[in-house]
Amino acid sequence: MDPVRNPYAPGAGQRPPELAGRDRELKQFEVVLERVARGRPERSMIVTGLRGVGKTVLLNAFRSQAIQRLWGTGKIEARPDQSIRRPVASALHRAVRELAPRHRAPDRIEDFLGVLKAFAQAEPETSGKGKARAHRWQPGIDVPASRGRADSGDLEIDLTELFVDAASVATDVGVGIALFVDEMQDIPADDVSALCAACHELSQVGGPLIVVGAGLPHLPAVLSASKSYSERLFRYARIDRLDRESADFALLAPAEREDVTFTKDALDALYGAADGYPYFVQAYAKVVWDVAPDTPITADDIKVAAPEAESELAVGFFGSRYERATPAERDYMRAMAMLGDDPVPTAAVADELGRKPSSLSPARDGLIKKGLIYSAERGMVAFTVPHFGTFLRSQPA
Repeated sequence: MDPVRNPYAPGAGQRPPELAGRDRELKQFEVVLERVARGRPERSMIVTGLRGVGKTVLLNAFRSQAIQRLWGTGKIEARPDQSIRRPVASALHRAVRELAPRHRAPDRIEDFLGVLKAFAQAEPETSGKGKARAHRWQPGIDVPASRGRADSGDLEIDLTELFVDAASVATDVGVGIALFVDEMQDIPADDVSALCAACHELSQVGGPLIVVGAGLPHLPAVLSASKSYSERLFRYARIDRLDRESADFALLAPAEREDVTFTKDALDALYGAADGYPYFVQAYAKVVWDVAPDTPITADDIKVAAPEAESELAVGFFGSRYERATPAERDYMRAMAMLGDDPVPTAAVADELGRKPSSLSPARDGLIKKGLIYSAERGMVAFTVPHFGTFLRSQPA
């Protein structure tokens, strides 16, 4: 069939042609937006799940909902080696620029931008040897930096003051501000604590600013470790693979808009291959469309396409992650894979390798930092990528 008309989109964070199976989460976020808009107390929202289940796509869908309600929005992607100070400053700068044309008092906007600039510059620049540089980062805000507000250098104090001031600007306009944080588990520990403290203060004063995060399954544990009250601070939504009905809809709806359909046997085969994971659904469907000679797409078409789809996943989805690991980390992952696809005890991994558990700590910690595995619970580890164990077992030793 015509590859130009192929509707499927297996990309990192790329919205699929049909966002199937996420109606519950979208409705939950709609409630959050409505309650905040009415001045009702409401928690910020956290979405968790494995790689490839559509967390980033859902985060972007949430952002679209907020934009439709004329909220100010900004988004950051956390990195383990970077403070959130500058990314948050840039995100809130964008959010307030979206609100500025509707604000009746330009001076209020300029006052906030002065605070925002001071916040952005409060962290000292350092050279490779840890010495402060002479210059300061310029965030592109064309007003003088304020003094005495959000500029102490203590991120917890500064972020709290900044959030309160930003919420005040949103209140003036009668809407809210939403800060979206992807890969939230990668925020440095001190910054996580500061972010939770700022959200806690907002929840107490009722300011219309929410933080919406997405991250791996252990993100709730990361937040809880930073502040004991974090489990009451956020509304958690765990997303997973699609059920059969939703997976079929994700395939059929975009195809039928192109006057193409699938036989029942083809849908059975595709669900078996993709296992309901949204990224895999799109990856298999894209290849199947390109190899199928005509509609309806049949189970035989799936058989022809499956090896090519699996080859592409082996290189782009699994292989790219495997290549990031050191030899010691690869040995650790292979040992995990030999023990099965469920979370495994770290002691069992050590036994599989014939090593002491303490000697494997650097490899385990390196894999966690790279986002390849996570600690499912104390003493247990699991892959962040679905079917990664199957991929590893298929690789030569």
